[in-house]
Amino acid sequence: MTDDMLDYARPGLLTLLTPDQLGLIKGLPDDPVGVCAAVQGLVVQPTDAAALGVPEERLAEKNIRPVSALVATLTELDPAPLHRARTPETRVVGTCRHFATLACAILRARGIPSRARCGFGMCFQEGRGLDHWITEYWHAVEQRWVRVDTEHLGHGFVEHPEDLAPGEFLTGGEAWTRHREGLIDPARFGVLGTDHAWGPAEISGNAVRDLAALRKLEMLPWDEWGRMTEAYEGTTGPDYDLLIDKVAEACAAGDPATLTRLSATEELTVPPHMIT
Repeated sequence: MTDDMLDYARPGLLTLLTPDQLGLIKGLPDDPVGVCAAVQGLVVQPTDAAALGVPEERLAEKNIRPVSALVATLTELDPAPLHRARTPETRVVGTCRHFATLACAILRARGIPSRARCGFGMCFQEGRGLDHWITEYWHAVEQRWVRVDTEHLGHGFVEHPEDLAPGEFLTGGEAWTRHREGLIDPARFGVLGTDHAWGPAEISGNAVRDLAALRKLEMLPWDEWGRMTEAYEGTTGPDYDLLIDKVAEACAAGDPATLTRLSATEELTVPPHMIT
């Protein structure tokens, strides 16, 4: 195992469980896919929560970044260990990012190399890439990263959500590279349920978020820093596109030194006040 893999086997700032929370994960399955499946019983999407009559003030739970705070919220609602699925109204309110990052935190707590990845699901609507997060874990026997659609295991969108096939999910960087090569229509990549959040800036934004996630800073889907807001407003130019080219290349290569160096540049560094 490389040093890189060893790094992903340890928690980051947002995936560190507190000592008392480690006892809550003991009854979870031993295999990574089993862990991801169990997480489905711990998180509920905001739209589903609202439909269930969950109080409006609880919808703000989707803004929680640290997994330790997610678990604290869960145990306030129901103190049971995490292998016991909650009823939908007693699950923490979160997005696909929360499904993916919670699974990642549990796997890292067990020493299993794992990563949350930000990008686009390609199998929900034909011809469209929809904003999405998944979990990756390192398969030691096969020596490869396995992509798991944690939120949608068993939902039938693809044949094997526990081992996504190439092209069923694209990271932000992978989608950006395809856009730059003219292989996709960027106008068909964006956020479901919106009219405005589509296009190249949505792709570049997810490329930057994926870079942060590879540095173990799994930010919220709507977090913006650096020049991301300018990109959404359409005020960046070719220089920013070239920077995102470098982001996409670095994320694809996965070299720790390159990821670290690139993440330290002013335009890409996650502000300290957002890492809470």
